[in-house]
Amino acid sequence: MKLKEVISLFENDPMLNLLLAKINEPEINIKLKGLVGSSDALTLLITSGKIDNPLLVIMHDKEDASFLINDLDNLKNSKIASFFPTSYKKPYQPESIDNANILHRSETLTRILNEETKIIVTYPEALAEKVVNKRALLQNVFNANIGELVDISFLSELFSTFGFQSTDFVYEPGQFAVRGGIIDVFSYSSESPIRIELFGDEIESIRTFDPETQLSKKSLQRASIMPNTHTLLLKEERISVLEYLSENTLVWIKDLRETQNIIAKAFEKAVNSFQNILSISNNTQVVQSPSLLYETSKSFTSNLKKRKTIEFGKRSFLSPTFKIDFQNKPQPLFHKNFEFLANYLSKLQHEGFNIFIFSNSEKQLERLTTIFEEIDPSLSFSGIAGNLNTGFISPFSKIACFTDHQIFNRIHRTNEQPKFNKKKALTLKELKSLQTGDYVVHIDHGIGRFAGLDKVLRNGNQQEVVRLVYRDDDLLYVSVHALHKISKYAGKEGGPTTTSKLGSKDWETKKNRVKSKIKSIAKELITLYAKRKTAPGFAFPKDTFLQAELESSFFYQDTPDQLSATADIKADMERLHPMDRLICGDVGFGKTEVAIRAAFKAVNANKQVAILVPTTILALQHYQTFSDRLQNFPITIEFINRFKTAKEITTIKKKLNDGHIDILIGTHRVVNKDIIFKDLGLMIIDEEQKFGVKIKEQLKKLRVNVDAITLTATPIPRTLHFSLMGARDLSIIATPPPNRVPVTTEICEFGEEVIRDAIHHELRRKGQVFFVHNRIGDIESLANLIYKLVPDTRIAIAHGQMTGPKLEQVMVKFINGSYDVLISTNIIESGLDIPNANTIIINKAHMFGLSDLHQMRGRVGRSNTKAYCYLLTPPNATISSDARKRLIALDEFSDLGDGFKVAMRDLDIRGAGNLLGSEQSGFINDLGFEMYHKILDDAVLELKENEFKELFQHDLSHEKVLNSFINDCILETDLEILIPQNYINDTSERLRLYNDLDNVQTDDALQALENNTKDRFGKLPEPVNELIKTVRLRWLGRDFGLDKIVLKKSAMNLHILEGKKDNYFLSPAFKSLIQFTQNHPKRCKIKEQKEKLIISINKIESLDDSFRIFSHFKKD
Repeated sequence: MKLKEVISLFENDPMLNLLLAKINEPEINIKLKGLVGSSDALTLLITSGKIDNPLLVIMHDKEDASFLINDLDNLKNSKIASFFPTSYKKPYQPESIDNANILHRSETLTRILNEETKIIVTYPEALAEKVVNKRALLQNVFNANIGELVDISFLSELFSTFGFQSTDFVYEPGQFAVRGGIIDVFSYSSESPIRIELFGDEIESIRTFDPETQLSKKSLQRASIMPNTHTLLLKEERISVLEYLSENTLVWIKDLRETQNIIAKAFEKAVNSFQNILSISNNTQVVQSPSLLYETSKSFTSNLKKRKTIEFGKRSFLSPTFKIDFQNKPQPLFHKNFEFLANYLSKLQHEGFNIFIFSNSEKQLERLTTIFEEIDPSLSFSGIAGNLNTGFISPFSKIACFTDHQIFNRIHRTNEQPKFNKKKALTLKELKSLQTGDYVVHIDHGIGRFAGLDKVLRNGNQQEVVRLVYRDDDLLYVSVHALHKISKYAGKEGGPTTTSKLGSKDWETKKNRVKSKIKSIAKELITLYAKRKTAPGFAFPKDTFLQAELESSFFYQDTPDQLSATADIKADMERLHPMDRLICGDVGFGKTEVAIRAAFKAVNANKQVAILVPTTILALQHYQTFSDRLQNFPITIEFINRFKTAKEITTIKKKLNDGHIDILIGTHRVVNKDIIFKDLGLMIIDEEQKFGVKIKEQLKKLRVNVDAITLTATPIPRTLHFSLMGARDLSIIATPPPNRVPVTTEICEFGEEVIRDAIHHELRRKGQVFFVHNRIGDIESLANLIYKLVPDTRIAIAHGQMTGPKLEQVMVKFINGSYDVLISTNIIESGLDIPNANTIIINKAHMFGLSDLHQMRGRVGRSNTKAYCYLLTPPNATISSDARKRLIALDEFSDLGDGFKVAMRDLDIRGAGNLLGSEQSGFINDLGFEMYHKILDDAVLELKENEFKELFQHDLSHEKVLNSFINDCILETDLEILIPQNYINDTSERLRLYNDLDNVQTDDALQALENNTKDRFGKLPEPVNELIKTVRLRWLGRDFGLDKIVLKKSAMNLHILEGKKDNYFLSPAFKSLIQFTQNHPKRCKIKEQKEKLIISINKIESLDDSFRIFSHFKKD
């Protein structure tokens, strides 16, 4: 509603109404002045709503165009404008095509063709390329409408002629997939792929779907499918964008001269490229001449003269027939001075202005309200959820629109759509999915090899089973109802030393040995947790006004995960018992900011804070970060590392003991006995996995009655696993900061040209470069080589053998931008944060571990600039296979938040031993990682249920562990229950669905799985419906404490194993089973056989019959 208020107030602006009156006059050129900030977006939005003409808006460059599109979308709360970018990733390089941009161009051309867009936003480089003419485009667009009759084979043929590729599943433009009566296609004219479902030959529904989840999003009445005009329609005549647009289009242009110059330069570049290609091909013309593909400055200007034009930039080049001055003023800068801001706003309020503050975060608007209430309670403003690029003050319409990112000096970014690619589609599921020949672990039979899916006949009915091969080529067929018993083996690369022998006791012995060992480790950790839960701590007071001020001044926008982690920590700090929380998040996701807020809260309550970091350099970096963030507050921060002299350390110790230092940052020196805090309230441990056992022991003692936060980016150490099981509290920061761009990773052979180009490219962007070279011996000769390649660079060298003050000086100068290239050993790996450094070159990358490489790559890409990581290696032949796999994994998982996948892959490559401490490494290789975790979970659950029952009472009731008699019920049947091959042809897709059905736990999840399967593959055939019923039957069996249900030869046998607790035999569930058996002696028999009780019920012909029996149990 508030947005509508802004728009309606601006509609009354006399200058805007004058513009609307003048636009309809014939042959007019208008010059607009005073459209500052985002007032241009507001003017365009209102103008497009009041007139019929389409608007073409030409901005300075791509960034300006993106900001304008973003403003228009935020003001309208919907996608009103179309973006028309250039086809290349880098301007003037036609060989580097950007598929996402081609998609935008094609989509916009289709929307213009169908008259579905009123505003087209572009920039000069994009206008330099000509486009396919309308006639050719109309002939090559296929329109699908609901109710139309089409033939699937015709569609397949048509998409093949469009140049589309047939795939199993669709994830990028130019692909299609046929599954029964469903056809998925990703057209070049829409930003989402389309799913067409047929009933016979009639189109029954058209939906868009998400390439990542493959699930439908939105229903459509019609869809246009268009080929890649860039490559397919090369012979067709190309015309300029202005000619493609209708004649009544109004052209809004920021800077005509700049546009003409850029178009001329692009044409000149194209001519040079064309001449080069001619000279290479001995004057044989292999590509079209530039005049057919590119616009010249002259032709652009003559086309522009045929249109009404409005200039709204600083300069004017056309002789305007009319000038209009809006007299808008830009939002002033306040440099986080809230009193100055409050005074300014209250002055505007007295002058009758309506004040609006735009922010993406509701939390930020709440903080501003808190701050203004303290400074000036009479001040009022309207908060609007949404953002604008820049604020403005409009004197005629009496509105002041301010943006929170300008108030708080933050970077503003556009809400770009994420791009999808195969790497994104290959999720963790893909990492865990089974291939023939993979090693697997069966919970009862041990390690074997997966040999695919097989069909078997049971009592004349077909069923699918999983075939596993064990030692001596013994075969084990596993029912699809018992897939949860199988997990992929993740131990040492190359598989385990031996597979298990079926029928031997060896596997059980191994499991029991591991379980007792794990139990003792878990017990130790839980005992510590119990101690903390009962130990007296300090309950911190609620947040103050200062806390709100600190949090609002964060340079970036908080991610939802950051907000919830902050809230969790504060809630923990306000409790009486000491906090022990693990914050897990990928590199650069904002863990440090969460720690700063916690430290500030502690200092606010007159407590001291100790921050423990693994390296000297990181201590310095954290000292700088904390000092910068807290500079406006009366807080004393100090750091201790090996750079400090003995005299300085003595002074720090005294100040600390007297309570004159609030926050102390340091390496392991901080936990020495001679460092005595006056009143320590909070301890923050960064990168805990890098500390040795001895320091961890010292920390344990410290931790018992002091609040503790641990930060880590390597996601699966033992600490994390215990957090997941509830032996510690855990917050995961998994959402990347808005508009963070993934780091582009390239694997290259070491070569002077690669190094020179990478450094040149970064320096041209006014950025800095990390060069990691892990050998101190020849680090100087490498510096000389770089100096020779790029003579104008300022180079610095840093390594661990330098003296403290010198190393500190180098790092500080690099952080402050005095050097362009820092050549260092991997001391930069841990947590260094330099937003201006956006290229990292890692020499001899094959010598590093995977998580080290991931950490080092995380040093770049920490701002909104595109970042690059070059992994330099010797020629491929000299690299070991493990090293090659590590580099490929890093290249594959270069998306944001891929740290978890990197860690999983690391497990596959090097085995899990090192991750979980030396003691357990043998177990991991014996059992595999998944199996180890299953046993670990069971061990912890046993401890929770027995020895630590009181401590975990709340958790256990929450998990419903006390109420269930068994964890699982197995089903065996000879009915035809399988996924037919003609329904889902792909084996791995069938296996995945079997697996999902086998592991689903709730009715809602089962319903969702059913709907998703229908959505992706069409109506469920009868055998699949039966398969879904088996899941519900197993749940019923579990509720009644049954270990196994056997449905064979028209009878149902219910198995109850010995060893159950007494409370089961006294429960209503067991009583109802016995009652039913006694009431129906002709149908039921009870017998004891090999430590189990079997209840046999006859006349069961189908699953429905067995459900009826279970309903009788409940009644009886």
